Amino acid sequence: MKLALDYKIIDKPKIAKPFLKWAGGKTQLLGQFDGFFPEELKENKIEKYFEPFIGSGAVFFHILQDYSIKKSFINDSNEELIHVYQVIKNDVNNLIETLKKIKEHYFNLSESKRPDYYYQVRKDYNKNKSNNKIYSKTWILKAAQLIFLNKTCFNGLFRINNKGEFNVPFGKYRNPKILDKENLIAVSLLLQNVIIEAKDFTVIRNKVDKDSFVYFDPPYRPISPTSNFTSYTKDNFSERDQLRLAKLFKELDKTGAKLMLSNSDPNNGNHNGNFFETIYKGFNIYRVNAKRMINCDASKRGHIKELVITNY
Repeated sequence: MKLALDYKIIDKPKIAKPFLKWAGGKTQLLGQFDGFFPEELKENKIEKYFEPFIGSGAVFFHILQDYSIKKSFINDSNEELIHVYQVIKNDVNNLIETLKKIKEHYFNLSESKRPDYYYQVRKDYNKNKSNNKIYSKTWILKAAQLIFLNKTCFNGLFRINNKGEFNVPFGKYRNPKILDKENLIAVSLLLQNVIIEAKDFTVIRNKVDKDSFVYFDPPYRPISPTSNFTSYTKDNFSERDQLRLAKLFKELDKTGAKLMLSNSDPNNGNHNGNFFETIYKGFNIYRVNAKRMINCDASKRGHIKELVITNY
């Protein structure tokens, strides 16, 4: 597979940052997270970094650019998301050109016509499912469409229904940043030596060792019966999956690896407040301040607590 990085880069590349908006993204928490990272990471003693729920990758980008890591592995069960990472890694120039055409077409439309274009792109995106096993030019268009939809949809959500269809409505932004060429190039450069997979999070089980640091950022357990309105894959991350993850956490702890996990704080609501204290008994559980950005009612957006769980 040929990588084409034709765009000239002067001096060192721009710092890579998340190329998608993402509900639950960790950019706002990076300053706090630095204080929770293991000392071995800060002392350059960690050789491998794993992030099996990559999402928009805020923590991944931060760690690879601020700390010394020899090997890194990112994964997500959301195949459509992983396709975008793979396209950026392997064919960023063609992705940029495709996004450029989409951007130009969009901004040449009157504001009244833009919703129609958005919904047409969404329809095409859902119709043309990319092949997970064979890399093709279809992936480039799909990746560009997903980035466009993410930048122009309501609140930058990635939400799909049980048929696997993206179903977020139009966002009505006046000047969305559909194409960030410099950042896409920076991300592509950073991904060149990264192993990227689209599998269940347990894929890392036999790869992690004592020289590894693993950060888990799974779909959060809802803090109330009505808060689980977002699905990132056609199969929701269920209570059973939370228990499977806790089991893997305990298994990997025995390898000597350093482990860190984020999740919702049940004490924000009335939904089984000791759930994580029970399934992660014996590990360190901390609370950090976060800001709820996604809510259809703007008055309910604000500061909440989230959990950080570590084995060190």
